[in-house]
Amino acid sequence: MAQFIKLVLASLLFFPQFALAQQRFTLSGTVSEAASNETLIGVTIAFPDLKTGVTTNEYGFYSITLPEGEYRIQVSYLGFQDIVQTVSLTENRKMNFQMEESAELLEEVVVTEDVEKMDIRKPQMSVNAMSVETIKKIPVILGEADVIKSILLLPGVTNAGEGASGFNVRGGAVDQNLILLDEAVIFNSSHLFGFFSVFNPDAIKDLKLYKGGIPARYGGRVSSVLDIFQKEGNSKQFKVNGGIGAVASRLLAEGPIVKDKAAFLVGGRASYAHLFLPLFDVDNTAYFYDLNTKLNYNINDKNSIYLSGYFGRDVFGISDSFVNTYGNAVGNFRWNHLFSDKLFSNLSLIYSDYYYGLKLDFVGFNWNSGIQNFNLKYDLKHYVSDKLQVNYGINDIYYRFNPGKIEPSNSNSGIVEEQLIQKYANEFAAYIDIEHDITENLSLNYGLRFSNFTRLGQDELNVYENDNPVSFDPSLLIYQEAEPIGVVNPKRSASLASFNNFEPRFSLAYTLNDNSSLKGSYTRLAQYLHLLSNTSSPTPLDVWTPSGPFIEPQLLDQYALGYFRTMDSGRYSFETEVFYKDIQNRIDYIDGANLIANDAIEQTILTGEARAYGLELLLRKNEGRFQGWLAYTLSKSEQRTPGRTSTPSNGISPNETGINFGEWYNTPYDKTHDLSLYGSYELSPKWSFNSNFVFQTGQPTNYPIGQFNIQGLSVPYYGQRNAERLPAYHRLDLSATLTPSKNKNRKWQAEWVFSIYNAYNRRNAASISFRRNTETRNNEAVRTSIFGIVPAVTYNFKF
Repeated sequence: MAQFIKLVLASLLFFPQFALAQQRFTLSGTVSEAASNETLIGVTIAFPDLKTGVTTNEYGFYSITLPEGEYRIQVSYLGFQDIVQTVSLTENRKMNFQMEESAELLEEVVVTEDVEKMDIRKPQMSVNAMSVETIKKIPVILGEADVIKSILLLPGVTNAGEGASGFNVRGGAVDQNLILLDEAVIFNSSHLFGFFSVFNPDAIKDLKLYKGGIPARYGGRVSSVLDIFQKEGNSKQFKVNGGIGAVASRLLAEGPIVKDKAAFLVGGRASYAHLFLPLFDVDNTAYFYDLNTKLNYNINDKNSIYLSGYFGRDVFGISDSFVNTYGNAVGNFRWNHLFSDKLFSNLSLIYSDYYYGLKLDFVGFNWNSGIQNFNLKYDLKHYVSDKLQVNYGINDIYYRFNPGKIEPSNSNSGIVEEQLIQKYANEFAAYIDIEHDITENLSLNYGLRFSNFTRLGQDELNVYENDNPVSFDPSLLIYQEAEPIGVVNPKRSASLASFNNFEPRFSLAYTLNDNSSLKGSYTRLAQYLHLLSNTSSPTPLDVWTPSGPFIEPQLLDQYALGYFRTMDSGRYSFETEVFYKDIQNRIDYIDGANLIANDAIEQTILTGEARAYGLELLLRKNEGRFQGWLAYTLSKSEQRTPGRTSTPSNGISPNETGINFGEWYNTPYDKTHDLSLYGSYELSPKWSFNSNFVFQTGQPTNYPIGQFNIQGLSVPYYGQRNAERLPAYHRLDLSATLTPSKNKNRKWQAEWVFSIYNAYNRRNAASISFRRNTETRNNEAVRTSIFGIVPAVTYNFKF
């Protein structure tokens, strides 16, 4: 490790000197949108004659060092007019670009060297980006544009069924996804138990989903990273946009504080369907609201500061006797500093909180739980040359876990106040990530992340015989909660357990020709937090717990190989990848595990392993009136928990059964076939149409495999875990957007979106339960469906 660091530092010192000796100069600056000064992420700044280039970072900054000379430069970004001009490099130069929307382009600029082909050369793979414009077009339930529902149309991404919260990536669980909003962790991404996501599409600027080949700057989850950045605000003029839908409405305002230097953004959403329930004599509530805010100030050419935040809450109640409240709150202060035209830095101070509250008046108590973290991170990007870029930084997160506190809700309550044992932890990481073009055809991205997780002291900690909180009864062949043999009281500063992991990352791209390339990657990740949930789709009541004395961190090794091709000058693109994932220390639960309000959760947990592998295909049409994609995934996701070696007091070591007799079984999110088809057609400036079709293999579940009679009653019994499946899931959604032509020259712009979810009224099974028929006294299966056909109308506006 020490030699590796020395080598990197030597390269940082050597390359600038070498560049100077060869009369090389640096071109740097920012790229922004002309209409708002909003910086643009991932813009390509290309030099076609040299077949090289660079892209802007998360804050719109770019830097490239080239030999002295005169070059043609092309600045390209999807949805915007290309900028093509000549630049003379005889000294270090700063050039800022402002891009106009492509709708303003009257005559198309044709460039022989299509810079979009440069994506073929990048070693980054297993990454999907989706524009906000596309997200808003995709038909979804009740007409509300939704980030999470949109990424479910990408290859390798599924969920646990209709109305389920979260998403699953390449056979991984929901808690294995790192979800970031302006760098802050979002612990629950759903509103109304999964029907909507917490992300307001009006406030989003950029979205990327990393399924593999994850850069070393990310860590803490073993399945994927969903990285979302909010808009910064319009520093040129005041703008408002929003929408009125069937169940929710939204409004977003942005504008300058100091013109061209400082701006604000504030947006909110709220649902109101519950307001109509009293009309049907229903005294229940079910609604959500959220708020997005952001301030930015460009101090000078070298310094900018940002302050962003999100607050959201869901409320579900049955009269006044049962009220459930939960949601996220995050805040982030960031400072961008430019040390030189080659060295960019970002310092972030981040707070994240997830809260869950329950008010039960009919039994006289309130329940509160949640997780908080405070995060300090410092990232630097060094543009050493046009062939070499180095990213490095540190990250430190302090966690506080509140598994639950119960307190009486009134003076007449018989409940005694009780606080479940709170847990504390600290996670530190340092990383270095290098982007290196070895030759014209071979590009590498390699890095290393070091992570340390320390479980800190708490008020009480159980002690078990042989450090084993779960016992096995060989006569009954069942696992049971072990009785503690004592309790210790470590100080808060004590270290209950400490874990260190080196997490190497490596990916490469080999260009076969101007239109195609082969890519491969290896990723090692460590996850120290675990979501306690024995349901296929997490609920707000599920709680997070840290690794510690009895719970090991999850460790992932993922391998991927892919082929990428553009066709017909970029009008079409084709991607295919195969992947294999191996996860160690995946938690499982003993039969009958009680996870709610459990102060000794380690007594219900066993450790196993998981694996997932598959093939992904993605065919896109990128240009023309008709655009869209076809995504297909063929995959397998399995888990097993073999028996441990147990040594009872008599010295006998019987073989344990494990879970499912130690055999591999399907995870709840295993989907053999997953097909998504999305299409968008622009009929005219007035009318556009969108549709998507989804087909998935049914979700694994458990059915009775037989029954026995007890005193005249038929009692079903079940076989191995997840051995059966629900019926196959499929659905067609349609939408039409009307943009009145009279709005074209008005300041007030508006559109109507008419949508139909589940157009042919497929009654997809959310679950199949079994019960005893009261008339026939026989057991019967009952299918539960959530949605049939759902029409909706949404009115969107901006001015």
